[in-house]
Amino acid sequence: MTLPAFPLLALGLILWIGAHLFKRLAPAARARLGDPGRGMVAAAIGLGVVLMIIGYRGAEGAFFWGRNPALVGINNLLMLASVYLFAASGMKTAIARRMRHPMLTGVLLWAVAHLLVNGDTPSFLLFGGLGVWAVAQMAIINTQQPDWTPPPARPAKFEAMALGGTLIVFAALAGVHYALGYPAFG
Repeated sequence: MTLPAFPLLALGLILWIGAHLFKRLAPAARARLGDPGRGMVAAAIGLGVVLMIIGYRGAEGAFFWGRNPALVGINNLLMLASVYLFAASGMKTAIARRMRHPMLTGVLLWAVAHLLVNGDTPSFLLFGGLGVWAVAQMAIINTQQPDWTPPPARPAKFEAMALGGTLIVFAALAGVHYALGYPAFG
């Protein structure tokens, strides 16, 4: 017997969100787990990703809108910005010194970009759920740690590395989308 896809998608989302919020919402419980807790959290996140992928690929639901050239173009621009914010976060570039949550903002842009071109209920659950999680995570962090110290300035080569990495990762993501049957450029 196989589980229907929609519950797998929902369970994956719950595991992802729960594992990411565990440290913030239950810090004492997370601290009691010590270093082995990292593996448990990573395993929950990994399982969540697998379940989200399997569930999303198999889920069916109501369809409200689809892709069109304008939305695909906006999607790609938002995705480029999203990938850059991930790179900027890791490289601590200038934007990461001005923006408290570049990675979570990147997740939010990724979610919005995907919702623009995927107007069906499985997409609402997956991309909408991850977008709501990103906003909630930012709000929780800001509440628990209201003071923020930006990272120190870094040499210009890190800006160039972030931009180069963004283009490489964006091209790789587009290639994966094409390989899975989702043409990224229309």
